[in-house]
Amino acid sequence: MTMGNESATASVEPGLLITRTFDAPRALVFKAWTEPERLAQWWGPKGFPMTSCTVDLRPGGTFHYCLQSAAGNEMWGKFVYREIVEPERIVFVTSFSDAEGNITRHPLSPEWPLEILNTLTLVEHDGKTTLTLQGAPVSATESEMATFSANHDNVRKGFEGTWKQLEEYLAHA
Repeated sequence: MTMGNESATASVEPGLLITRTFDAPRALVFKAWTEPERLAQWWGPKGFPMTSCTVDLRPGGTFHYCLQSAAGNEMWGKFVYREIVEPERIVFVTSFSDAEGNITRHPLSPEWPLEILNTLTLVEHDGKTTLTLQGAPVSATESEMATFSANHDNVRKGFEGTWKQLEEYLAHA
């Protein structure tokens, strides 16, 4: 996926690809990704409850949220929706943000890209839903692209806790 004026090496960057199958119908998984009361139950790392959540589900709209650590530290983030095809696809740009929704740097990684373009697809088969999440930096510098590429495994590991929370939510929804 080419994202503008990048080096030849960065332009062949395939991005991050994560696939997971959930024992739930696609319509329910889609709702879990798009309704604030559902998102608040599972989105984010384990042990970081969501203390604020607003969703404006439309192209150009946002999901703006705050997660809180056990020590009380807040971490804000947001999605800006580009495309929504219910119940099969959501395209959105993720970023860290402040409480007002302004884009900010990753709190622990100054070379993390400011924005990541994500495509979420949901495919149902025999009552189970396969989620595919593909992401790549938007307008990133070579250094940001390198940081993103070097951290694919860390991001996948980080999502494991989030996927477990989604799995638990879906089992009781």
